[in-house]
Amino acid sequence: MKNLVDTLLAEEWQHWSDQQPRYARPLGGGLTNHSFLIQTGSDRLVLRINAANSSALDLNRSAEVEALTHASKANLSAPLVYSDPGHRYLITRFIDATPLTLTRPNAIADLSRLLRQLHRLPQTGTHLDYAAKAETYWQSIQPSAPLRASLKQLREKIQPRLIHCSQQTDNHCLCHNDLLPGNLLVDNTGVLRAIDWEYAACGHRFFDLATVTLGFEMDVAQQRTLLAAYLPRPATDEDWATLRLWQQVYRYLSILWYEVQRNGKASPLLSTAALQSEIRALTAELD
Repeated sequence: MKNLVDTLLAEEWQHWSDQQPRYARPLGGGLTNHSFLIQTGSDRLVLRINAANSSALDLNRSAEVEALTHASKANLSAPLVYSDPGHRYLITRFIDATPLTLTRPNAIADLSRLLRQLHRLPQTGTHLDYAAKAETYWQSIQPSAPLRASLKQLREKIQPRLIHCSQQTDNHCLCHNDLLPGNLLVDNTGVLRAIDWEYAACGHRFFDLATVTLGFEMDVAQQRTLLAAYLPRPATDEDWATLRLWQQVYRYLSILWYEVQRNGKASPLLSTAALQSEIRALTAELD
């Protein structure tokens, strides 16, 4: 990987800088791509090398760039500098920031504000079909996978809900679709920004709400506060039912994502036991 970085810095820097950059250090945090801090003059940039298994993960790099362009102009992301036309890598400005935690004052208010602003961005030409996304993941799961039988049982139970969600056209807007804590950073001026837009597409706004509430492991009171600030009004029983449905959809897609990532890896991101536990929990919830 370092050899590829060196090659890009030596041969392609003219596309995005007026002086040759130098390598600084790798950046951690990403589960899919590889990112590196680079220095060009007084500027610090992030070079992100796109994942080799982008197709298996059903990543649309063109859609990512389109969404990131809108978000960058609205100051909701790390500013976009350059996107390689071949989608091998992406350059953004480095931001001095720390991951958002719910212990930070006004964290939920800031989250709801970012969600509202994000969902008002111009829509892109890419729409997320949740059922189709799941089927793409299924095509990348090996027939001999140890968890395939339990995954098939879960699939049978959630499929009607998944199809129902895919057929909904109300409340559609541009969504980030991966608003986990590691992708939500507070910069040194106090501005909350979202990074890693590779799953961005137009879809149902409650999918982002589901991702946020589950990713931050919000309790009922925190979820209530987020919904009231986002909507903005007290959540109704229908709102709660909608959120629960989209939480189930997110959990299912997340399970499949982790299973795809396990293929051929000696050290998977999530252990077999942990993934099996989540499969059982969601299956039981759907009974």
